[in-house]
Amino acid sequence: MGRRRTDRRQHTARRDSRRGRGSRRRKRPHTRLLASVLTLGAFAGSGFLVVQQGTGASDETAAGDTLESTVSPAPSPSVPDSAAPSASPSVSAPASPSTSASSSPSATASPGKTPGENPEKKTEVPATGPGTFTTGRAGGETVGKGTIRTYRVQVEDGAGVSAGQAAREVAAILAHPRGWTNDGVSGFRPASSGTADLTVKIATPGTADALCGAAGLNTRGELNCSIGGTVVVNLRRWVLGSPQFSGPVSEYRALIINHEVGHSIGHGHETCPGPGRPAPAMMQQIKGLKGCVANAWPYDENGKYLGGPSVP
Repeated sequence: MGRRRTDRRQHTARRDSRRGRGSRRRKRPHTRLLASVLTLGAFAGSGFLVVQQGTGASDETAAGDTLESTVSPAPSPSVPDSAAPSASPSVSAPASPSTSASSSPSATASPGKTPGENPEKKTEVPATGPGTFTTGRAGGETVGKGTIRTYRVQVEDGAGVSAGQAAREVAAILAHPRGWTNDGVSGFRPASSGTADLTVKIATPGTADALCGAAGLNTRGELNCSIGGTVVVNLRRWVLGSPQFSGPVSEYRALIINHEVGHSIGHGHETCPGPGRPAPAMMQQIKGLKGCVANAWPYDENGKYLGGPSVP
C-alpha cells in the first residue's frame, strides 16, 4: 500500500517534469523571435545613423523619421537639386574678350562736335605762313550770264590744303543752281592766264590778318574779308567751319564764297528777316544767327532770293 502511493507520486512528478520541459520548449521560439527583432532593429538604427551622418543633414525634420523608415533599407545620399540656388560663386568661365567693336554706348560721354566742324578729321591749322601762294587750276566753263567775271583760286604755301582741290570746290559753288548766277546778271569763268577779276586767297590766320588789316579790317585771326577784287578766306574757317553753322564744313565753305563774292559783285551785309527763317548768305552768321536758321545760299530751290534787312 505504501509502495503504490510512492509509485503514484513518482509518476506524477515525472509527468509534471515533462510538462515543464514542454512548456519551456514552447517558450523558446518566442524568446528567439524577440531577440531577432531587437537585433534587426539595432542594425537598422545603426544604418539610419550612418546615412544621416553621410548626407550631412542638419535639418531637425530629417532626424524625426518614423520607425518604418528606420527598418527599411537605408537610402543612398541624394544629389542636391540642380535648380536649388547655390551660395558659392559661379565657376563658369568668363566670356572671352570680343574683338569686334563695342556696340554699346561708351561708359564716358564723348564731347559733342562743334557745329560746322568735321568730327572725323581734326586738322592742325598753322597760325601763319610764308605769305606766298600757289594757284589752283580748276578748268570748267563759263556759268551764268550778264557780266562775266574771271576768277582764280590761290592757297598759301604750307597751309596743308590742295590748291587744285580748293579751285574745284570754288568752281562748283559758283556754278551751283542756288548761287549768284541765279540773279540773271552775274556769271563766272576760271581765268586761264594773266589777271583775273576775282582772286580767292585761302590764307593762314596770320596772313589773312595782314592782308585784311592793310585795308583797315580787323579779322582777329578768325574772320574772312573782301577787298576790292580779292576775297581773303581764313584757313581756320575753311578747314574747321564755324561754331555757329550747323551744317557740314563743305556747306560752310559755300557760305564763305557766296558771302565774300557777294561783296565783290555789290551786295552789303544783311541780317535775319525773322525767327526760323533762313539766314541770308550776306549775313555775318559767324557772329550769331539771331533766331534764323543757318543757310549757305543766296537763293532757295525755287530761285527766290533769301535776303534780309540791310545792315550798315
